[in-house]
Amino acid sequence: MAPRRRIIPVFIPHYGCEHDCVFCNQRSISGVSAPARPEDVRAAIRSALADMANSETRTYAAELALYGGSFTALPVEQQEGLLSAAQELLEISLENSIRVSTRPDCIDELTVRRLKGFGVRTIELGAQSMCNEVLRLSRRGHTAADVEAAAELIKSSGLSLILQMMTGLPGDTDEKSISTARQFAALKPDGVRIYPTVVVQGTALYDMWREGTYREHTVDDAVELCAGICAIFEGAGIPIIRLGLNPSERLSAGEAAAGAYHPSLGELVYSRVCLNTASDLLEGVSPGSDVVITVSKGSLSQMVGHRRKNVEALIGKFSLRSLKVVESDVKIVTNVTIL
Repeated sequence: MAPRRRIIPVFIPHYGCEHDCVFCNQRSISGVSAPARPEDVRAAIRSALADMANSETRTYAAELALYGGSFTALPVEQQEGLLSAAQELLEISLENSIRVSTRPDCIDELTVRRLKGFGVRTIELGAQSMCNEVLRLSRRGHTAADVEAAAELIKSSGLSLILQMMTGLPGDTDEKSISTARQFAALKPDGVRIYPTVVVQGTALYDMWREGTYREHTVDDAVELCAGICAIFEGAGIPIIRLGLNPSERLSAGEAAAGAYHPSLGELVYSRVCLNTASDLLEGVSPGSDVVITVSKGSLSQMVGHRRKNVEALIGKFSLRSLKVVESDVKIVTNVTIL
């Protein structure tokens, strides 16, 4: 059995990126304001290894993740300094690894060879959208064709590919986001991250929102849309690694001024996925029925919904007499029993 992975995050907020995307304030999003140094990498590794050594669980592999900014747009000597500092992690175990995040237009064959030479196994691409108009309005500075070319290069090199998408960007629509998800799925990444747009103070998007030229992508908007997007990726067998920004003190304290910021956004989306699945299964059920919905272990709260909202919604929609949700120890697809 493959060991569980312990992520060792090191942030390089906005460094290396020559573009000023309308939504971006990496210092607020990551909570980090200074660029990472080689000594920061070594300190993070040693701290994580000490925690792992003291843990009762011995099945962890460690992965150093250089997040934020555009790693491959940094000066080469800076890239190599950070990657060199990570080599002690790789020397401990062949299971340990490195991942970096970057832009689709900052990847070429020489860069990929250099990353592989330092033991990088995974590259995350901040692609955001496959609609060129959305990319233009968001000031991304790359095209959908750049995403396709970068994804093909990464996969053909034998590295793992993670794609990051956003919903609710300027000029975006539900239809465009669904199209992006389908095009991402066709690229067959090893995983995706979905980040509904958050209006962060100190960004051009914040000014656009204040001026009324951008309508915020609300939590409710994101929950409804992302439930459909999740179905696309899950149907293609592509893991969803993250849904929504990681909560931070700065964002929660008010720097997230509007948009789809919620500390439990992923839970809300997956609860909506359960509601949609149950609704499909209950189509045609006779009013007044007593119904039992069986879900896999660990999915009970998502199916029931916050404050039993899903249960109440289903009872009302289908005029049920009663609805009970039970867990199964066997991993199953949600099913319905009519009593």
